[in-house]
Amino acid sequence: MDASKARMLGHEWYLDSPALAEERRQCWRQLDRFNATGADDDELRQEILSGLFAEFGPGAVVLPRFQCSYGTLTRVGAGTFVNSDALFMDDGGITIGADVRIGPRVQLLTATHPTTDHDRRREGWERPLPITIGDNTWLGGGVIVCPGVRIADNAVIGAGSVVTHDIPSHALAVGNPARVVKRL
Repeated sequence: MDASKARMLGHEWYLDSPALAEERRQCWRQLDRFNATGADDDELRQEILSGLFAEFGPGAVVLPRFQCSYGTLTRVGAGTFVNSDALFMDDGGITIGADVRIGPRVQLLTATHPTTDHDRRREGWERPLPITIGDNTWLGGGVIVCPGVRIADNAVIGAGSVVTHDIPSHALAVGNPARVVKRL
């Protein structure tokens, strides 16, 4: 295994490599096929994502236009629905539970970069931190989930919110940064 990939999978600081770039290109080729499907090509979309994702549960649906980094680092639970224009930067791994609703233009971003070491940031260092979305959670349109965040079961995140920290179960969180405003 490529040393950069091993570091990435270990959630350590790493630099990109030709091997990782090729894995992303392979993913994007599959996404080109997925995003070019016609309105009635449900079975083909299911087939492409079942071959791309680490897990794609029964009854899960992802609508085009969809983008991700690797695909193989994403798990989508049964009955989950992902609306149009979602972006999953899955370098750190993304796990989405069952029966989750993800609104249009949601971004799940696992990559972080050095904040105080300007030279390392310029060199391209990054560190991926996993994102976990619990069962029966709803992310409204335009939500951004930042690296390392865990959103527990039955949570609701209001449209346009930026989630920078963990959200407990049965909570409504809104704003930038998102904060819990109500227990559900």
